Amino acid sequence: MSTLDTPPSAVVTGTPAGRTTPRRPGTRRRGEVGRGGVLASHGILTVASAIALFPVAWLVFLSLGPDKDDYLRPGGIWGKMTLDNYAFVLQNTNFFDWLKSSLIVSLGTTVIGVLVAATTGYAVSRMRFPGYKKFMWVLLVTQMFPVAVLMVPMYQILSDLQLIDTYFGLILVYCSTAVPYCAWLMKGYFDTIPFEIDEAGRVDGLSPFGTFVRLILPLAKPGLAVAAFYSFITAFGEVAFATTFMLDDEKYTLAVGLQSFVSEHDAQRNLMAATAVLIAIPVSAFFYLVQKNLVAGLTAGGTKG
Repeated sequence: MSTLDTPPSAVVTGTPAGRTTPRRPGTRRRGEVGRGGVLASHGILTVASAIALFPVAWLVFLSLGPDKDDYLRPGGIWGKMTLDNYAFVLQNTNFFDWLKSSLIVSLGTTVIGVLVAATTGYAVSRMRFPGYKKFMWVLLVTQMFPVAVLMVPMYQILSDLQLIDTYFGLILVYCSTAVPYCAWLMKGYFDTIPFEIDEAGRVDGLSPFGTFVRLILPLAKPGLAVAAFYSFITAFGEVAFATTFMLDDEKYTLAVGLQSFVSEHDAQRNLMAATAVLIAIPVSAFFYLVQKNLVAGLTAGGTKG
């Protein structure tokens, strides 16, 4: 057989056609990580996981100590672990009232905030009206003001509207914080959805709102999940606004109720630790519900904008 009839692989490598040269022992393909690299990466991830989980584990451990000063002698907790702190918090405090208030405010902020942010982000992403770019920058500028500056004017506005010590008033305050960020997030995510989908909806006779609800929102679930999680966390853990605008003890949120264990001369840290563990349960449950879409929403929202 002549050289012209021989496959290039056989000419170059000197091996029969259809066969590849076997790798030498100890060699790696391009991009392949060796055993040492795998062990190093697993070691780094293990250390990082331990650092992240240690504060949570330490909080749970301190919550099992019966005395308020056990945090000074944590070694003594091993011999006297008890669930009495949890029983006291659930039976002798307004924990369930605080939980009800937190859920009302957090879920209300999530629903209203995501609805406003999604419609705002979609309008800016798809429609070109005068000043649409400046409008988004105005939303961004609102995030520059600290809480101390906003406290007095917000209190005056809520007082004029007779919304002091009401759940709806606190929800509106939290939406003023959550909506600007979520609007930017949703705008970036809507930019990744092809405009041809909107055109197809209009060809089928859908109105712009019908296209948004029936075609765009189902595709934007990851972005909606991120916006919902941010809105929920913003309202659930906030203290300053809730302390100022909620006057009734039974309407305190969990974050504010936690302060009731601290007085001028004393701090019941064992009860604070137990309450903090209980507070983390609703947040963990909400995170579990949306965690499938969180990574996709966070990454996709930053590809355009």
